[in-house]
Amino acid sequence: MVDFGVQVTPTPDLAEHREVVAAAEEGGLTYVGVQDHPYAPAQLDAMAVIGDLMSRTERLRFFPDVTPLPLRPPTMLANLAATLDRVSGGRFELGLGAGGIPRAIKGFGGPDRTPGAAIEALEEGIGLLRRLWSGAERVVAEGKYYAVNTRPVPAPPHDIGIWIGSIGPRSLRLTGRLADGWAAPIPSYLPYQDLAPANAIIDEAAKAAGRDPADVLRIAQIVGTVTDGPGDTDTTHGDAPLRGTPGQWADFVTELVTRQPFRAFVFWPEADPLEQTIRFARDVVPEVETRLNRGPTRR
Repeated sequence: MVDFGVQVTPTPDLAEHREVVAAAEEGGLTYVGVQDHPYAPAQLDAMAVIGDLMSRTERLRFFPDVTPLPLRPPTMLANLAATLDRVSGGRFELGLGAGGIPRAIKGFGGPDRTPGAAIEALEEGIGLLRRLWSGAERVVAEGKYYAVNTRPVPAPPHDIGIWIGSIGPRSLRLTGRLADGWAAPIPSYLPYQDLAPANAIIDEAAKAAGRDPADVLRIAQIVGTVTDGPGDTDTTHGDAPLRGTPGQWADFVTELVTRQPFRAFVFWPEADPLEQTIRFARDVVPEVETRLNRGPTRR
């Protein structure tokens, strides 16, 4: 089973975002990832935008792509995530990160942590989130980064997946040990040639923790444009956006499915998000499905 989605950058153009998700739902896509950069002056709050878009759809699943834990502490984040899951009928997943831009986080009033401390805090936060969703009578923790003594939040209607946006070896090992999924960063952060080694680290860490590596959903996120004419993007090395025909896109996605454990793909349009979302759903996805010997499941 392979699922597909599209990314939304939460600019103030809400009308465009609503059109994009309507096209995604009509086109049979599964996921919508919404960038969560609270410190970005040109972006609205991702969680509020997700709530608005959820209210206008019936089937799409949404996730913040990805939430910086230092700016959304576990207790508040647990309640927010559970609430969004409840109002959408179980359609929220949690993309989560240690906080990849420390300077911006500090400037926005967040904690000033070293990369190592940020990963430690992420591990601690993941445990707290799951306890807060568990329905336990009370959650008490005196951790290195979070001290909590509270009642749990109202339980979400489904088991919310925690999908980590990890890059370095230490955070990738954390993903393998604890996460429900890996929201692989876009190629400008993690070049194409680094995808396979990163998956291998996750696999090894999952096995060492007594887990089945297949229990960690792998989500590839690819920036690019679906074009009418052939492109020449090298998708084996580098970080260039993928610009090519539906057939070239299908070649790339099929290669990742057959040679690596990716089972979901989120398309980041470079421009014209509405037109590109329609083209991706209409032209690329059925071609991938055909190549995977499943035959088109949409339309």
